[in-house]
Amino acid sequence: MRRLRQNGYQAYLVGGCVRDLVLGREPADYDVATDATPETVMRIFPQTWAVGAQFGVVLVPAEKTAIPRFAPDDQEAGTSAKEKAMGAGAHVVEVATFRSDGLYTDGRHPDEVIYTKDPREDVQRRDFTINGLLLDPIQNEVLDFVGGRDDLRAGIIRTIGAPERRFAEDKLRMLRAVRFAARFGYRIDAATLAAIRALAHQIHQVSRERVRDEIVKMLTEGHARRAFELLDETGLLKETLPEVDKMHGVQQPPQFHPEGDVWVHTLLLLEGLPEKCSRTLAMGALLHDVGKPPTFRVAPDRIRFDGHVEVGTKMAEEICHRLRFSNHDSEQIASLVANHMRFADAREMKPSTLKRFLRLPRFDEHLELHRLDCLASHRDLSLYDFVRQKRASFPEEAIRPQPLITGDNLIAAGYRPGPRFKEILAAVEDAQLEGRLRDKEEALQFVGREFTPP
Repeated sequence: MRRLRQNGYQAYLVGGCVRDLVLGREPADYDVATDATPETVMRIFPQTWAVGAQFGVVLVPAEKTAIPRFAPDDQEAGTSAKEKAMGAGAHVVEVATFRSDGLYTDGRHPDEVIYTKDPREDVQRRDFTINGLLLDPIQNEVLDFVGGRDDLRAGIIRTIGAPERRFAEDKLRMLRAVRFAARFGYRIDAATLAAIRALAHQIHQVSRERVRDEIVKMLTEGHARRAFELLDETGLLKETLPEVDKMHGVQQPPQFHPEGDVWVHTLLLLEGLPEKCSRTLAMGALLHDVGKPPTFRVAPDRIRFDGHVEVGTKMAEEICHRLRFSNHDSEQIASLVANHMRFADAREMKPSTLKRFLRLPRFDEHLELHRLDCLASHRDLSLYDFVRQKRASFPEEAIRPQPLITGDNLIAAGYRPGPRFKEILAAVEDAQLEGRLRDKEEALQFVGREFTPP
């Protein structure tokens, strides 16, 4: 900013970093607004990346670090170029030229950008008043042309100008309004809330990746329950996650779920999600009972959800695919849903079955989901304590021992390769996990007794 000013240009901190500084919070990153054009910024700072020069945006490294190279419009993948650069270890500042925007016919980018010298004009195009503050850190002066400080004091999320216009420019702002309200414990201004309700169906115009990223942020910023209550209140839940919306009113057997229906149970579980938890744990928590609405039935003895785990696992996979989660994350989220009921059988499991259960990838997430599930229902943590103690008592080599024999050993012993190999090796591993086999010789003797060569 000093360098921009030394070259005769205005320069201010802008947006979320100013909001956080006014609130006494540590900003996650910093954005700068200036009347210097992108070409001028790139001339003053030779090592830059014009991620959105056509919209007046340039990334400038805050340190001598290389900026990772992404496609010019790689933001469409859901994460902004700035977030990707920072995620790759580059410390960057987004420098945007003061501008006013034309129409947003694609619901995301302005068709025309007009640069301006007036910071007052620039902030009018931004989303919410609390994000429309400017800060001169050299003079330590906050410039507020939109009433943002008043709304921070009152705890209000309000669009700058007409909410219908702000949301028409970028439909994702509707989800951002919900996320900011939940994160800061604010209420959404009545006119802003009414506009979201009226336009919620238009959220489908936003790329699924961008929707996914907002939902993940809501789940992992420490206020997931409030965020999902607001999603429900605004009508955005039904549009973005209709499977979760269907949890409303789905009753559960009171002896196991005294807290209420599936929606209430899920909200209580979300309330327990810690800030900065993993996205996979967060989504697993949200979707763990997603299979209950379609499997609900009232049996003579009690309410039942036959096959809800299998149905829910498939639904979770479909949701992850729709929201463009990576294969790695999708597999873990589906695994959390698929295995969340297995804790009920932990005490009766054979040692081999229990050890296989304990070695599920990222088992700590399975354990944490079970703890949250219990606290959101009957609050009995005895099975959680049992499994946690068992996991702590087993050394890693007891859970994941080196195989005693391989397929080559079976071939050498006269067995013909085929599907039976999997059955034989699994049986050997079971006996090994249960402590009945200790070495290769014992394993081959076991195979000879139990499996006759063809």
